[in-house]
Amino acid sequence: MKRTVPVIIASAVGFVLVIAFFIPRTQAWGETAVLWFNILAAVAFVLGAGNLIKVQLESISARRPGWGFALVTLVAFFTMFIAGMLKIGVFPAGQYPEHAWSGKFDSAGAPFGWMYNYIFSPITATMFASLAFYVASAAFRAFRAKNVEAILLLGTAFVVLIGNTAMARLTDPLPEYLAFLRLDVLVANLMSYVATGVTRAITIGVAVGVAATSLRILLGIDRPYLGRL
Repeated sequence: MKRTVPVIIASAVGFVLVIAFFIPRTQAWGETAVLWFNILAAVAFVLGAGNLIKVQLESISARRPGWGFALVTLVAFFTMFIAGMLKIGVFPAGQYPEHAWSGKFDSAGAPFGWMYNYIFSPITATMFASLAFYVASAAFRAFRAKNVEAILLLGTAFVVLIGNTAMARLTDPLPEYLAFLRLDVLVANLMSYVATGVTRAITIGVAVGVAATSLRILLGIDRPYLGRL
């Protein structure tokens, strides 16, 4: 029963959502299913927060390597949590100047928005900026001209890369009958025809894969949501 009931619930709700999408008269069923999903998602957020606190506290108490990062994680979590849950507003407030932090919590300068804009966003930008070096390293290894496919990949990447820099102007003096060899024209053609065609093929393949995987989950063949049950 521990495995059968969740499979039945997941399959039933999944088919209800599919039917509600195609049959207008059953849309109320889909709305009810989505409502229950939102309720369960809220509970999952609470459980996730509790698990985060538990794991980080265990790391700190056991003095595992990197436990300082766990401490920073907990401090940041509770700081953002308190600022968000208590709706701490702007100080000083225009409407209630005698009460501290009584302004609107979503106004510019409020603690929650300030931490998001000046702490979380820069950290996210730094992480993605550091990923650029890993991408460059992977591209260098992938673009070795070992075969015809690699040569085409290397040549296309080189044209697109140079065509998006100021060096593209070096081909501007080409005559009109050789305009198709200009870097800006080559980049436009590659992005409009080659890249678009490949992207559509990949998108279609992904859609077919998602449909097949979803059907296997709805039929109870794949049960990744059960975990270790």
